[in-house]
Amino acid sequence: MRNTARWAATLALTATAVCGTVTGSAQAAPDAAPRSLYAPSALVLTVAHGDSATMSSPARAVTLSCAPTPSGTHPAPGAACAELRGANGDFDALRGRDGVLCTKQYDPVIVTVDGVWQGQRVSYERIFGNECVKSTYGVSLFAF
Repeated sequence: MRNTARWAATLALTATAVCGTVTGSAQAAPDAAPRSLYAPSALVLTVAHGDSATMSSPARAVTLSCAPTPSGTHPAPGAACAELRGANGDFDALRGRDGVLCTKQYDPVIVTVDGVWQGQRVSYERIFGNECVKSTYGVSLFAF
């Protein structure tokens, strides 16, 4: 049941992010210069606490759309899109920053990403040992 609710929320947020981008560009003035076409990049990122995403309800969820301009409910969409572009859309390429000390306390935090990145369907899940460890990965993508 929890997994169904998670997928329903993910699909609703993805549809909102994609449709919001599409409808915004469709309202351009007829005499305006045409925009170039971008491959869609609309993601839903969630954070949950626990050992399994299927057994945990998301504590927070944000949307992130990177084309044609960064937008969404993510607190820093421009920085998050730049970070993801720098990693070529590879979430595993985001590594922990050096010099950050975290406790070894095990309080698992699950991050999921579902949606479309540059026209390709993506689904990503990662379990971090605790919130501090999660915050060391990347600079802004997982900071919500």
